[in-house]
Amino acid sequence: MLSTVHGQLMGNKYVLRKIMKQIFQNRNTAGCQLADSLIGYAGDDNALVLALPRGGVPVAYEIAKILALPLDIMLVCKLGAPGQQELAIGAIASSGQTVLNDELVEALCLTSEYIARVKKREQHELERRMQMYRGNRPLAELQAKNVILVDDGLATGATMLAAINAVKEQSPNKVIVAVPVVTKDAVFRIQEIVDDVFYLASPEPFTAVSCWYREFSQLTDVEVIDSLKKAWCNS
Repeated sequence: MLSTVHGQLMGNKYVLRKIMKQIFQNRNTAGCQLADSLIGYAGDDNALVLALPRGGVPVAYEIAKILALPLDIMLVCKLGAPGQQELAIGAIASSGQTVLNDELVEALCLTSEYIARVKKREQHELERRMQMYRGNRPLAELQAKNVILVDDGLATGATMLAAINAVKEQSPNKVIVAVPVVTKDAVFRIQEIVDDVFYLASPEPFTAVSCWYREFSQLTDVEVIDSLKKAWCNS
């Protein structure tokens, strides 16, 4: 599936715009800015926004509100490297879909035992979050839908790849990825397997997603639940 990649103010899928000084105030303001790029989906009865908790929820909340689309979540957990939990060697979705960065796994000489142990731990975390965030609320129906997957940024892209694979299992009409900031490598990794990629900045050097926000506090489960409740009450 060939995708269309959208840089800031650009529609050429072969050009990644490098924006060195694009810094977002916080996740909510980034979501408001990103919604402008997705205006073509506003009011689409066949579309919905799926946030990757935790960081993707406030971004997706603003997008869903501005575009008048339903909001839901796609639970994915990062598989962290030993002693560097923020360095993703892969990711696992609530459906069990797993993506590994084989080059990083090999470079760090990680054993299959370590990977299995991390996957088991994160699967338990996914189950905990599923119960906490959703309760008895049924899962969103994705078949034949235009699904907009949203996170606060992509570094390796591993978590988004796991989310994409999990969504595709449900036969959506289109899969769209929308993030405020992304590495060039992550765009290249995902663009061939989705229909559209929307982003506002692809800075170099990238360093980390947090570097491109003035406010980037760790979100709590309570904040995620509050945002979801507000969105669900208004839908």
